[in-house]
Amino acid sequence: MPRRATFALITLPVLAAAAIGGWLLWSGGSTPGSAPLTLKVTVGDIEDTVSAVGTLQPREYVDVGTQVSGQLQRITVDFGAKVEKGQQLAQIDPTVYQAKVSADEAQLQSLKAQLADKQAQKMLAEQQLKRQKDLLASKATSQDAHDIADANLKIAAAQIAMIEAQIQQTESTLNGDRANLNYTKIYAPMSGTVVNITAKQGQTLNANQQAPIILRIADLDPMTVWTQVSEADVPRLKIGMQAYFTTLGQPDRKRFGKLRQILPTPEVVNNVVLYSSLFEVENPEGDLLPQMSAQVFFIVGAARQVPLVPVTALRPARGPAPDGKKMYRVRVAENGGIVERTIEVGVMNRVSAEVRSGLKPGDEVVISDAGAPAAKPASKPAGTRMPRL
Repeated sequence: MPRRATFALITLPVLAAAAIGGWLLWSGGSTPGSAPLTLKVTVGDIEDTVSAVGTLQPREYVDVGTQVSGQLQRITVDFGAKVEKGQQLAQIDPTVYQAKVSADEAQLQSLKAQLADKQAQKMLAEQQLKRQKDLLASKATSQDAHDIADANLKIAAAQIAMIEAQIQQTESTLNGDRANLNYTKIYAPMSGTVVNITAKQGQTLNANQQAPIILRIADLDPMTVWTQVSEADVPRLKIGMQAYFTTLGQPDRKRFGKLRQILPTPEVVNNVVLYSSLFEVENPEGDLLPQMSAQVFFIVGAARQVPLVPVTALRPARGPAPDGKKMYRVRVAENGGIVERTIEVGVMNRVSAEVRSGLKPGDEVVISDAGAPAAKPASKPAGTRMPRL
């Protein structure tokens, strides 16, 4: 076969295929009469949520330390132990503090004996002064003897006052030393669970500069969920709104609470501004423990058993929405053709929207033309808010 004929047989089919492909691209990739892609309006539940990650912490806890220095003789509880308020937790060596108390008590007894002696001397001085007054009245003694008796009485009274002050000072010292002796026994300031022990039995603790921490007691019911919410989502949060979370160990179990607090000071992590948002959850079974991870969802809006339309079917409504309503346009397959309707939606999320009017369950809405890529979500119309993708 001639070379020119062979070249023609090869190039003609190629050119024909290119021409057909170009015509298909120019015509939108669909043939006349091709059906659009549709989905039916269904009935179901919908939630609009703000998601975040968080950790579990006890709402109430206390670090138990020691107010006195000394060797930690024993710790009477272990990790996870349930303790009651007033229960003894640990014992510091009391030897030095007991010795101080004994010395104070001996000093106090000595001062009380001296006080009794001075009180007896005062009684004697009073009697001598009385006799001197009687004798001086009858001119049977000298004025000098009378004055000496009067001075002796005043000296005895002054000595009694001094000893009483020493007794008061010693009693104060004794009370302090007794308190330090009592501090060698460490008691639980609240009921709860021992979640951490930082000191070891036999360790010497120095409380002169900073109170050493021995252990931590926490009340594990309720627990506080500490979440970090981005600054873009914080305006959607409202105090008192419902929230729920799941844990890694129980991903199918939802635990509910109400938002209690949004801390005003943010934390910046990798140039992302995060605000701590807190809520409580009951823990009657005790299976929630400190530092557990939580996947948290704050419920901005929710509806149960309502008509749902795919978000991909929504188009911006023409003109402003009346009374702040969220209005959109949809294309509906009806009587073998496509008609356009304006509908009102309620709760929206990334996938679906609640239909409040304009559609009923079973209606088929167009989400894409056949052979064409799926339509993108509509841009935000005036007075409405599209779901966050």
